[in-house]
Amino acid sequence: MVIRMLDKIVRIATRQSPLALWQAHYVRQHLLDNHPGLQVELVPMVTRGDIILDTPLAKVGGKGLFVKELELALLEGRADIAVHSMKDVPVDFPAGLGLVTICERDDPRDAFVSNHFASLEQLPLGSRVGTSSLRRQCQLRQRRPDLVVCDLRGNVGTRLAKLDKGEYDAIILAVAGLKRLGLEQRLSSPISPEQSLPAVGQGAVGIECRLDDEITRALLAPLNHHESEIRVRAERAMNTRLEGGCQVPIGSYAELTGEQLWLRALVGRPDGSQIVRGERRGPAAMAEQMGVELAEELLAAGAREILHEVYQGYPAL
Repeated sequence: MVIRMLDKIVRIATRQSPLALWQAHYVRQHLLDNHPGLQVELVPMVTRGDIILDTPLAKVGGKGLFVKELELALLEGRADIAVHSMKDVPVDFPAGLGLVTICERDDPRDAFVSNHFASLEQLPLGSRVGTSSLRRQCQLRQRRPDLVVCDLRGNVGTRLAKLDKGEYDAIILAVAGLKRLGLEQRLSSPISPEQSLPAVGQGAVGIECRLDDEITRALLAPLNHHESEIRVRAERAMNTRLEGGCQVPIGSYAELTGEQLWLRALVGRPDGSQIVRGERRGPAAMAEQMGVELAEELLAAGAREILHEVYQGYPAL
């Protein structure tokens, strides 16, 4: 088995954005650290999500647009693994593919970024804030209904450039993304989960591959981080029960202390007029069951109606 592993070339399907390439190189380096002598190649590709930049994601099919081309490369045998930001990964996978590895989670928080103000609280009335995330929009609008929240697409560099041109007074990004790109100095302040509950899986890197590729799965096994996997799988179980796409006003965050899991979640109207919140505490061994139960609680408390209206307003293409 070891000889077959070292004879194998692992091809990583990745988007071409700087952040996606960072993630792919991160996985490549961890594979090499665990399997000296292994050959690992990157297979960069452009996805529909990278091409369609003039329309909010929710109106063009959600963040699944960022992974479909990568999955096709796996199915056609042009790549062996696909590396994803977990917050971009849809709840369902094509037949024969699956999420087999979740790497150690980085900082999951949202980031407040501004050239003139240190925090969201300091923004003057009527300030323009850029984010295309419905999850961020609903929480922002509930906290600060006076703000003008505008769509903002593009990679991190593009978004920062628009901020620097004065198109926005502030923008909301992910702390992990700024850190990975060496842009921590642009972070004005992190936003706590109490103020802005993160996206499902935010801050974690996941690896997808063909489920029948036993050699690749064996190579990936050392990269899996058990605690991060428990947390992310709890969040994803909640999202799956909600039938949540990747571009819906859903937030979820699980924290693990010893063997005790604390799972929080919310579903909100994009205009911020209503946010349904809930939480669960229990043993880590029940992580996915807790996610399902929390989703049921949210649905019964009004989330079903909110999600129905969101899906009616933003049909997938």
